[in-house]
Amino acid sequence: MKFSMIFLVSNILLLLSSSPAFAKTVSPPAPIAPTPTPTPAPAPAPDYVNLTELLDVAGPFHTFLGYLESTKVLDTFQNQANNTEEGITIFVPKDTAFNSLKKPSLSKLKDDQIKQVILFHALPHFYSLSDFKNLSQTSLTPTFAGGDYTLNFTDDSGTIRINSGWSITKVTSAVHATNPVAIYQVDKVLLPEAIFGTDIPPAPAPAPTPEIAPAADSPTEKSADSKSSSPSSSPDGSSAYKLVSYGIWSNIVLASCGLVMMLL
Repeated sequence: MKFSMIFLVSNILLLLSSSPAFAKTVSPPAPIAPTPTPTPAPAPAPDYVNLTELLDVAGPFHTFLGYLESTKVLDTFQNQANNTEEGITIFVPKDTAFNSLKKPSLSKLKDDQIKQVILFHALPHFYSLSDFKNLSQTSLTPTFAGGDYTLNFTDDSGTIRINSGWSITKVTSAVHATNPVAIYQVDKVLLPEAIFGTDIPPAPAPAPTPEIAPAADSPTEKSADSKSSSPSSSPDGSSAYKLVSYGIWSNIVLASCGLVMMLL
């Protein structure tokens, strides 16, 4: 009887636990939110390069800077330096290079020609000093002036020379050489053949060698002259010798005769 009661109670509890009214609702586990992927930090923007400040501080490049500003080429170079991936390479003559220009002179050029000359001093790409070795293997390199305004480079054991068609100059120092801007000092103004033609003035003739004055007569030469003018060395020297010899023999004969007379 006791076992029957236990069995009955167990069945009742089992029925109650399986009833929907008493069933325990188990909610599904909340979905795990995915870990957000960190956004990479943006690359730092390159420093703004102010060409005016560079040329003004590193000069004296005042003449070239003046042409950059008057022709508005400065805006073109500045945009290329800071707003493109190619960068820029500029060749800057010192003030003395402009002052030494006698023929041809930039003062006789038109405004658009002067602008082309200034554009001719830059390449639309950044080139380090080591890049010029490969650049020298190409025959012509285009400049900002475009068209026939090209330069020819040669690398002579590390010395970079530039042939502009009118003159040959060389890179004397690096004013600024950090990507994307390279500025190199040159010792001559780059004059394009497209403007000045092919009538290149000849190189100045070397200074004449000063004439060497003849050396003064040396004592040895004088003594030689005196010897040559002495009687012993003259053509009549032999006759003088004969006269001396004749006198000696005459004296000997007279002495002998006197000795014989005394003996007699």
